[in-house]
Amino acid sequence: MIRNTRFRFVLFAGLLGLLAWSCSTVPITGRQQLSLVPEGQIIAMADAQYDTFLMTNKLSTDKAKTDMIKRCGGRIQKAVEAYFASQNQSSQLNGYKWEFNLIESDEMNAWCMPGGKVVFYTGILPVCKDETGVAVVMGHEVAHAVARHGNERMSQGLLAQFGGATLDAALAKNSEQTKQLAATAFGIGAQFGALLPFSRKQESEADHLGLIFMAMAGYDPQAAIPFWERMATSSSGGKPPEIMSTHPSDETRIANLNKVMPEAMKYYKPAQ
Repeated sequence: MIRNTRFRFVLFAGLLGLLAWSCSTVPITGRQQLSLVPEGQIIAMADAQYDTFLMTNKLSTDKAKTDMIKRCGGRIQKAVEAYFASQNQSSQLNGYKWEFNLIESDEMNAWCMPGGKVVFYTGILPVCKDETGVAVVMGHEVAHAVARHGNERMSQGLLAQFGGATLDAALAKNSEQTKQLAATAFGIGAQFGALLPFSRKQESEADHLGLIFMAMAGYDPQAAIPFWERMATSSSGGKPPEIMSTHPSDETRIANLNKVMPEAMKYYKPAQ
């Protein structure tokens, strides 16, 4: 029993050491987060998932809508790069190869993978209404990527499923279980297993960062409130859209948006 207790103590101490060593800081909010996987490895896994997704889904042939997604994405990208440059943290975006695509799907969804690969579904565009509405979603999804929420979710999942002792082995094997966990962590398509793509804390954080990025890109951040109101209405009486599966309640979201709106408005200068 004593030997078993000592083993548990050593294991617990080791895990605590691993967690303390493997923390990173979310930009803007300053929150400490778990980050066990090298970001370069996360981006490589994301790129593989992204290539597979594009091979099995149809790109939109609507040039005007596709151009809008790419134009808005380019402006948000420049805002993100400008923000990190202003903080002397441009290295945080190493390995990013931005890409913005629109696919044909009735699903009301969008996502951005680690490394800057963004996909919008045509089903969300009626709720966006216009390019400013697209910017609300674009800022939010890009925020998930640059805040390294995918890494955080995957780190949590790896720790829960494999433990710190076998973490390197789990990543090296790149098993189906690891790939499935990656798809979940990156928030692609359907939910897998018991983990949801993002926690409510991460969703609120993405709302916060997204407001600032869209404001820096010249889009009015105040448009976020009516957009999320439209999203809430579109899901009333049925299953919520995938993009809202783990989002805070409508009242909480709007309260949080209003709380950080003055900060976002400081960055806002209408595009010329």
